[in-house]
Amino acid sequence: MNTNPWMMLATLGPVGRLRPAPGSWGSAAAVLIAAALVQPGGWVLEAATLIICVLGVRAADIYDRETGSKDASDIVIDEVAGQWIALLVVPLDWRWWLAAFVAFRLFDILKPGPVRLAENLPGGYGVMADDIVAGTLAAACLLGLQWVL
Repeated sequence: MNTNPWMMLATLGPVGRLRPAPGSWGSAAAVLIAAALVQPGGWVLEAATLIICVLGVRAADIYDRETGSKDASDIVIDEVAGQWIALLVVPLDWRWWLAAFVAFRLFDILKPGPVRLAENLPGGYGVMADDIVAGTLAAACLLGLQWVL
């Protein structure tokens, strides 16, 4: 296992190496970490999301450069960012958190228009951007669902 902190952040330690579907494992880990972060208050998750979005670009960029890959499946810090964005808009209720998990994973896997376009950004920006857009689209859908209900 690589001990470079940027490489470890990119893969969320061993989570990015879990198979199958490392992205789903990364999202699941993100939900668990978010559950701990909301305990002191919602602003902690908000601040952590912003920090992860910024640091994730550097971590993904370093990981790809060091491994010679482009958006390696081991990188799951992007899933953390996108998943947390989706969670920011829902109540602290397991049903809504499950809906946020499913909505984010669908947008991340299906990659509709704007998600796929965001992948074209260079380096770590592209790695992070598609998941940030997927999380934003999931959040918008979840807000709409809350409004309807």
